[in-house]
Amino acid sequence: MPSLKEELKSLRERLHTYNYEYHVLDQPSVPDYEYDQLMSRLKSIEEEHPELITDDSPSQRIGGKPLEGFEKVTHNVPMLSLANAFSEDDLRAFDRRVKEGLNVEDIDYVCELKIDGLAVSLKYQNGQFVQGATRGDGTTGEDITQNLKTVRSIPLSINDTSTIEVRGEVFMPQQSFIQLNEQREKESIETFANPRNAAAGSLRQLDPKIAAKRNLDIFLYAVGEWESGQIETHSERLNYLKELGFKTNPEWKKVSSIDDVIDYVNSWVERRADLSYEIDGIVIKVDELAYHEELSTTAKSPRWAIAYKFPAEEAITKLIDVELSVGRTGVITPTAILEPVKVAGTTVQRASLHNEDFIHEKDIRLQDTVVIKKAGDIIPEIVRVIEDQRTEMLEPFSMPTHCPACESELVRLDEEVALRCINPSCPAQIKEGLTHFVSRNAMNIDGLGEKVIAQLYDHNLITSIADLYKLDKDELLTLDRMGQKSVDNLLSSIEASKDNSLERLLFGLGIRFVGAKAAKTLASQFETIDAIQEASYDDLIAVDEIGEKMASSIKRYFEEEHVKALMADLQELGLNTRYLGAKPEEAAGNSVFHNKRVVLTGKLEQLTRKEAQEKIEALGGNVVSSVSSQTDMLIAGEDAGSKLKKAQKLDVDIWTEQDLLDQLGEV
Repeated sequence: MPSLKEELKSLRERLHTYNYEYHVLDQPSVPDYEYDQLMSRLKSIEEEHPELITDDSPSQRIGGKPLEGFEKVTHNVPMLSLANAFSEDDLRAFDRRVKEGLNVEDIDYVCELKIDGLAVSLKYQNGQFVQGATRGDGTTGEDITQNLKTVRSIPLSINDTSTIEVRGEVFMPQQSFIQLNEQREKESIETFANPRNAAAGSLRQLDPKIAAKRNLDIFLYAVGEWESGQIETHSERLNYLKELGFKTNPEWKKVSSIDDVIDYVNSWVERRADLSYEIDGIVIKVDELAYHEELSTTAKSPRWAIAYKFPAEEAITKLIDVELSVGRTGVITPTAILEPVKVAGTTVQRASLHNEDFIHEKDIRLQDTVVIKKAGDIIPEIVRVIEDQRTEMLEPFSMPTHCPACESELVRLDEEVALRCINPSCPAQIKEGLTHFVSRNAMNIDGLGEKVIAQLYDHNLITSIADLYKLDKDELLTLDRMGQKSVDNLLSSIEASKDNSLERLLFGLGIRFVGAKAAKTLASQFETIDAIQEASYDDLIAVDEIGEKMASSIKRYFEEEHVKALMADLQELGLNTRYLGAKPEEAAGNSVFHNKRVVLTGKLEQLTRKEAQEKIEALGGNVVSSVSSQTDMLIAGEDAGSKLKKAQKLDVDIWTEQDLLDQLGEV
């Protein structure tokens, strides 16, 4: 009869094997029922004998106790990001730079799919997984070991006793992403925009049990630290990682010319839609590791690798209708309702029409056949109308004269393009304003998504911000989908929001022209809500980056009697109204942009050029218009042109918009 320790050892080995077969090889050898029975037996023994639990036990993948916060991790070998290529010419230029740098005529490359996920590092010592971390800023990341242990394709132990740090991309398969968003919709929780955001959000949960439920996966593709690494090529390294039990992407290919690289890239432009996970490009690496040392790196990117970014995919469909929505500031926004069409691997049924001028400029009419694309592979938009497919006379589209939510007459303010509803009692504006107040960058109240806000408003439980802090538990329990636990969590989240720093409250109030950055500037300069309320126009205009329009808007807002009453009410309810953060000069001094000359080029998708400039300059950077030898970094959006090419020639640090967002903490 085997001893308990022997039985545990056998159970763990069998479960590790079955886990590897299922999650790495995708070739399970036993039915789920048998696996579950073995896992149940393992857990029962460990519960009775906790002293026998080991760090690499399969039971440790379910997630431990919630963390209070993430510890910082310094990467001994920096996790550099990659420079980007957007065309065949860019790839050939990369090839020329490599050959000139090495003084060789022929070079082997390895092409890999660029997984759209979150870069992480995994450290192993004596064969055991001991630490996992995010990329962070490339030098310092966050310790997310407990969350990474829940990713079942990550081995908890390997057959290599040297200290080895491997790197890869955690991602959420498309089917898991769809299921997650469907569940969040049922629970009236804000859905994730895309699988990448879902994966990143899952790994940054302080409760590992949440990450364990998200069905995350990983592909490993690189090595950082490695005590005894003797391998000479990247392709050999990928094979060795696979031998150790790591999940590597099977689609990589070694090629012997840049023409072969381009053929590989082109082959995946269409085929990527067939994958069960999202990719946003192809990574090309010099195969010979000795050449990596010789080519070296810039401050941010290796010279021996580059990432080719896929162009936005276009599709043809029909415009069925135009839906009108009312924003929190009263702006009427038109959205195109389309016949469903697949673009960049996802089905698109809606696209932004921006405003009336955009519709007229492109002469968009109901029932038109239109070309759409996903800008940055995320946001659908109409590119143009195919006019010769109009089979009949179609009437030009006209915006309404009255608000679709409250029937008030619409106006244009200050010669704006947008039409606005200026009725302060408009229900759509009130709901949008409340949704904005609880959003992530404002008061960050979990559990209060758009649907829950609408439900509370429609049941007359809230009509203003202050009402959120007066919600009654018994009343909440009478609402649909509001159980004991969800109500308790919601009320706890509302209570916790009272301790937010002043800038979150200011941004949440939705004062016209006051964005998140301006709110922080105001909070850090005046320090209390009372001081802001008492500030004169001259006091406000004296603050850097507070312009005339913003100063007038702030002054008018706080002079309103209902706003004065609201501020008094919020303070009475216990909300913090003081600034709790560091002064701007302190934040800038610690920033990667401090004293750096930065150029913005191309089309940014998630920020306007002005927003990006403001954020960089707030952190001590200097945004300039032209590329020169004095430029420290260039941030390249979509359709980047001559500035990008010049920056590549001058070996300037090149960032994507996502790199910028990651650095700003806006992933």
